[in-house]
Amino acid sequence: MGRWLGRTVDADVAFADVDPAAAEAAAEDVGGQAVALDGVERFDAVAIAVPMSAAADAIAEQAGRARAAVLDVTGEMATPLAAMAEHAPDRERASLHPLFAPENAPGSVAVVVAEAGPTIDPIVADVARAGNSIVETTPEEHDRAMESIQAAAHAAILAYGAARESVPPGFSTPVSAGLDDLLAQVTRGDPDVYAEIQARFDGASAVAEAATAIEEADDEAFRELFLTARPEGANEPEGDDGHDA
Repeated sequence: MGRWLGRTVDADVAFADVDPAAAEAAAEDVGGQAVALDGVERFDAVAIAVPMSAAADAIAEQAGRARAAVLDVTGEMATPLAAMAEHAPDRERASLHPLFAPENAPGSVAVVVAEAGPTIDPIVADVARAGNSIVETTPEEHDRAMESIQAAAHAAILAYGAARESVPPGFSTPVSAGLDDLLAQVTRGDPDVYAEIQARFDGASAVAEAATAIEEADDEAFRELFLTARPEGANEPEGDDGHDA
């Protein structure tokens, strides 16, 4: 995500990483320079692109290198914004969460601007100009939503993959094929990234509870669960053809 942001903003960029070779590779890929993580250089804006569990420490260590603004693209909002308020109270501050993997850009980007200004505002404008949809939110609303659209969604997909058994070629339905596609998409990713999401956002427990309720439901209870699961505004089926209605 650091490379994505470096490509997206109209600015000279520099990369720093605990692995200097990674910073050099990013600079070569995106353009710009690699700098030492413990260097003394200062920049108009410092953007934190690290695992969620490392965000608060990274902000504490790097916020002082920002002349005007600090922002993050870590995927959580409450903790980074609190760290920015503590360690950079006199600077512009924002949290951006691209709701996609970098290779799938552009897409929706959740944004909380805690302190706007002449440095943060153009960065957000650059993100929008690159074709992304800006979703203005609050830290609480964002982190709550991640419990459903990330933690619960990933848990459900991975649970399907763990529970399914091998079937002969040709045996699939539109629903199972769709789930197989989602499983392939998820498992192409870095398991550490998905582990971070599960550790930070509660959602898997709700999936487990729902699966247990479905398993134990009688016909009437199942129907209630089925109707509760139907997305709001979804069309009701016109009839039952016996295949993934």
